[in-house]
Amino acid sequence: MTILERHDTGAVTRLVMDAPERLNALSDEMLAALHTTLDGIANDRSVRAVIISGNGKAFCAGHDLKQMTAGRQAEDGGRAYFKDLFDRCAAMMARVQSMPQPVIAQVHGIATAAGCQLVATCDMAIAAQGTRFGVNGVNIGLFCSTPMVALSRNIGRKQAFEMLTTGAFIEAKRAEALGLVNRVVAPEALENETMRLADTVASKLGTAVKIGKETFYNQIEMNVVDAYAYTGDVMVENMLDGDTSEGIAAFLDKRDPTWEQ
Repeated sequence: MTILERHDTGAVTRLVMDAPERLNALSDEMLAALHTTLDGIANDRSVRAVIISGNGKAFCAGHDLKQMTAGRQAEDGGRAYFKDLFDRCAAMMARVQSMPQPVIAQVHGIATAAGCQLVATCDMAIAAQGTRFGVNGVNIGLFCSTPMVALSRNIGRKQAFEMLTTGAFIEAKRAEALGLVNRVVAPEALENETMRLADTVASKLGTAVKIGKETFYNQIEMNVVDAYAYTGDVMVENMLDGDTSEGIAAFLDKRDPTWEQ
């Protein structure tokens, strides 16, 4: 039995977390499946966009608390297990942003704690009306410190801090207003709207999107002067690409481009 399904449609790959009885928790097994699968997709040039979704009534409820409780039974009280767990989770999240293809979260039900972190980590997100988002570990005495990293890079500081310290959920439209998701759609339109976005991204020149994604995350941590210097150099290399030249020529000739990649 697999806990992560993969479906390929043209240049779009959909990954479906399939542990509905555990609300698709980021268990040890789920983290490993996601990381291994994303590694494989990153090297597959036929894939131009990735969707991550979940089966059942929730997108993802965060870490598997039963596994975490079991980890506490070790002689060191779970220190080594917890350090390894959070390192593995951070590595998987980092992989989402380091792979060349844009990754879109298709979110429904709830996205809590590390599940909310996964939404914030994905390059884009589409949510169904009625979805709730939270980093509510504080409610059980566990501050969501690692989810905070992605969340605080998506929304304003005061809004993020309020979510982290109150453990309160926010509704989908509020998440859209804060910038956590790109847009909110009716539940019955969620899959089609997410695929429409993925298909649009997948239709672009793959090398250009790959360059753009890497550059986006690199420049966003720089000061403005360094960012312009860096992105200027990147655009020079992009302009020298043969497929880019074809794209410009096609635009000027009012025709569709014929790209080799």
